[in-house]
Amino acid sequence: MDARILEDLMESYGQDVWSFAYSLTRSRAMADDVAQDVFLRAYLKIASFRGASSVRTWLLKITRNISLNYRKTAFVRKVLLMDVVTPRQQQHSAEHAFLEQEATNEVWGQVLRLSTKYREVLVLHAKYQLSLPEIADVLKIPQGTVKSRLFGARKKLSLMLTEEMLYELN
Repeated sequence: MDARILEDLMESYGQDVWSFAYSLTRSRAMADDVAQDVFLRAYLKIASFRGASSVRTWLLKITRNISLNYRKTAFVRKVLLMDVVTPRQQQHSAEHAFLEQEATNEVWGQVLRLSTKYREVLVLHAKYQLSLPEIADVLKIPQGTVKSRLFGARKKLSLMLTEEMLYELN
């Protein structure tokens, strides 16, 4: 097996794998470990990849499985997702950029407070823009369950953000 395959996978999908692992584990160190394990497993199993889904979907499925295993065996700290959002290309004032970053951090902070079943469908849909069938494939659940969880996640997140805004006004 050519080492270039591993390098290509890591270059193409490394950020996606790490970000998804982080959203599930809520730990930078654990996300680093998960990402390493994902690419090692993918490298060892690339010959058995059947192409039933995209390589990205396959890697995200592996990421989910390894992340869940890590969470079962480790204590997960609550942290905010600070480094995932890339800066916009437009020029803004420093104050505007700061406020925009704070709002983004607040939303991701609330996303991380959702239960795993809601958090993972929301991240796969919003961040990775996977289709409902792809999400169902990654999570090994029916599409109807994906729709239901996505609806519930959006409703719960909206409620959490509204409550946070009302709290800040008082």
